[in-house]
Amino acid sequence: MDKEDFYALKIMGEIERDDSPSQRELSRRLNISLGLVNTFLKRLVEKGYFKVKTMPRNRVKYFLTPKGLARKSKLTVEYLKYSVDFYGEIKKLLLERYGAMERCGIRSVVFYGAGEVAELAYLYLQLTGLRLAGIVDPEQEGKAFFQRSTKAPGWLAGSDWDAVLITRLDDPVRDIKRLTSEGIERDRIFTL
Repeated sequence: MDKEDFYALKIMGEIERDDSPSQRELSRRLNISLGLVNTFLKRLVEKGYFKVKTMPRNRVKYFLTPKGLARKSKLTVEYLKYSVDFYGEIKKLLLERYGAMERCGIRSVVFYGAGEVAELAYLYLQLTGLRLAGIVDPEQEGKAFFQRSTKAPGWLAGSDWDAVLITRLDDPVRDIKRLTSEGIERDRIFTL
């Protein structure tokens, strides 16, 4: 599924839930620019997926057409297939990484990052012989993570663990530098 289809599906879903949101509100909800929302809405109307009715005070109301409903259904199926394929790839990647860690003699791991990737990593960790020793995230210290408390990086110094798995995808090079500056040996740091 390409980005255009993804955003079209998101806009269709938001409008189906609330038929008269402002473009500014759609922009905020979907975390995309106002100009992009405007462009997508114009395309969706031009393609016949929505009808527009002008309301008082410069508001518009969108109505999903039968053609739009069919397109939304098709996009939903594509999105679900993409999501299932994505999770399958993530599962394969994580289980391969965990297998390599176990072959190196690692028994306990600390996750560095407490976001959605860490949640998936935790779920698939249950399929291995590895134990989660802790979760570290400098931006989420003290927050709950699967009945554990997220720690600051300094926690690593006084804890018993074999390896750190970086479970954030935004900048692993930065995270490796941060961990090595905390005194963690590079060969104990793993990435996805």
